[in-house]
Amino acid sequence: MRLRVFISGMTSVHAARAVHTALASVPGITWAEVKLGEAELECDRALDAVALRTAIESVGLELVEIAEARRSLPIRDEE
Repeated sequence: MRLRVFISGMTSVHAARAVHTALASVPGITWAEVKLGEAELECDRALDAVALRTAIESVGLELVEIAEARRSLPIRDEE
């Protein structure tokens, strides 16, 4: 399962690295890509939202929203 997590207050590369490190402590996360203001996660099981919120708050930021990241294939125009 792939999720997008929106994070308030993450305005620097230092904060993004802190979030990435904090996410490593959350059980079930197998991959994470962190950008300013958001993170994309891959989970091998149902994610504990409380553990995720706690990890993000531990670095002084706020979890705003968790959404499922939908994967889609590019559409090729047929002529």
